[in-house]
Amino acid sequence: MVAKKSFPLRIDPKLYEVLERWAADEFRSVNAHIEYLLREAVRRAGRLPGDRAQSPEPPARPQTESDA
Repeated sequence: MVAKKSFPLRIDPKLYEVLERWAADEFRSVNAHIEYLLREAVRRAGRLPGDRAQSPEPPARPQTESDA
């Protein structure tokens, strides 16, 4: 089993409450949900070593008057 790195995380209390409710909706602990969210963000960015995930999403282009 791979050991996990422990570190303190300072987080806004209101954000923690949102994460706590979201984690409960997904039947995860807050810690597991934060790890899941971070892993998904890293995967989507194409930065997870050994993962051949989809290419990173291009940044959104602001809409101009000529687009309308």
